[in-house]
Amino acid sequence: MAGFLLHVNATVSCPHGGRATASPSQQRALGSGQPVSVLPDVWTVTGCAFTVGGKPQPCVTVRWTSAAARVRAGGQPVLTQGSTGLCQSAEQAPQGPALVVVLQERAAGS
Repeated sequence: MAGFLLHVNATVSCPHGGRATASPSQQRALGSGQPVSVLPDVWTVTGCAFTVGGKPQPCVTVRWTSAAARVRAGGQPVLTQGSTGLCQSAEQAPQGPALVVVLQERAAGS
């Protein structure tokens, strides 16, 4: 997945307006001075208002399923703007794709 690298301060949201934040597993590789996110990182979603049949089913995590093929940080593939993320509820039900809204535009990878 080619594109600019996702770092911990990138703006990623769920399809229902919740905001995702990263908990980086590595701190050494930086993009715009911030740790870049790698494939095993799980992003936490807050502020999702999704409901199903009147029952709240907010997105709580983003699980990334693809990353850069050739660029690694700490031995793990880095996440890029082209990476695929799936938002999930607390019951791990898929809620839709993660949306990368804003990211640094200096470091890129594929």
